[in-house]
Amino acid sequence: MTGGRVKGRGEWGPLGGGSHHASIMIHLRFALVLPVLVVVGGTIGYMIAEGWGFLDAFYMTVLTISTVGYGEVHPLSATGKFLSILIILLGVGSLGFAFGTASRLMLENRIRAVLGRKFMKSIQKLRDHYIICGFGRMGRIICEELTDKGIPLVVLEIDDEVLNEIDRLGYPYMKADATSDEELMAAGIDKAAGLVSVVTDDAQNVFIVLTARGLNPKLSIVARSAAEGTIKKLVRAGANKVISPYFLGGHRIAQAIMRPTVLDFLENIIQNKEMDLVLEEIHIAPRSKLVGTTLATSGLRKDYNVIILAIKSATGSMEFNPPFNTEIKSGDTLVILVRGADLEKLDSVTRSS
Repeated sequence: MTGGRVKGRGEWGPLGGGSHHASIMIHLRFALVLPVLVVVGGTIGYMIAEGWGFLDAFYMTVLTISTVGYGEVHPLSATGKFLSILIILLGVGSLGFAFGTASRLMLENRIRAVLGRKFMKSIQKLRDHYIICGFGRMGRIICEELTDKGIPLVVLEIDDEVLNEIDRLGYPYMKADATSDEELMAAGIDKAAGLVSVVTDDAQNVFIVLTARGLNPKLSIVARSAAEGTIKKLVRAGANKVISPYFLGGHRIAQAIMRPTVLDFLENIIQNKEMDLVLEEIHIAPRSKLVGTTLATSGLRKDYNVIILAIKSATGSMEFNPPFNTEIKSGDTLVILVRGADLEKLDSVTRSS
């Protein structure tokens, strides 16, 4: 999926050691070639050292490697005896290496198949997870952030090298086509909380969003857009949010020039570097203790050291810096600034009682 490719079919992970599996395949190829090289070298060696014909030399080489105990085709010279010892050592060693490598590969494939079935079952049990389509630079950062917050996710990717990296990092993944109805359903899109489409090709992002929206009308979808003209198309396709990295990057650079202190403050909050402050949003459940109270009477500022920056109503309207007499209603989302130590305490008053 990286680089705009999204085709694939249902391989699941992490299954353990993607790069290790590839390494064993390389060893197996070498193990299969090595006995052939020993036979060829032994045949040529007997022909040169003993002056035998091809058939006698080849027959003697195979007998020597197999160690079946038949006598020599012709009496051997000292050089021929030394060559026979070398062939036995190399031949038995190469056959043992080939057999051992093949056994390891079959055992690993069996283990991977078992783990794959277990992983598929674990994916099917997921609820409120996020499906990440594409694992480029943006996809990697998204997975890091969600994992840090304990939010479950599944990555859909096709590039084998990228899949090995995802496997190494330990993120759940599927080698799958994110535009396929069947594979999105296999990733649990009907039970997912959201989908993030960060494939590098805008046209594929549009198609992924369109497909996902058709499968789950309630899904929260965030998409990446490289071209400005694609933003409206992604919104029409069903994306709730469209992020343009070039626009954000340019805007951030401009802010670094004009308002460097403001930008430093926001970065410290968002990335939680130096300050124990968190910029967060909390949803007011229908039976929350806060429903019907005002900002002044809710105790948020007094009891939890919360600064209310904005309130987004259930209808989608946003009120910035709301006055203290603003009533908190069911379905509201409060945008707050709070110390990390106080954030967990809020859960008891915002959820349903």
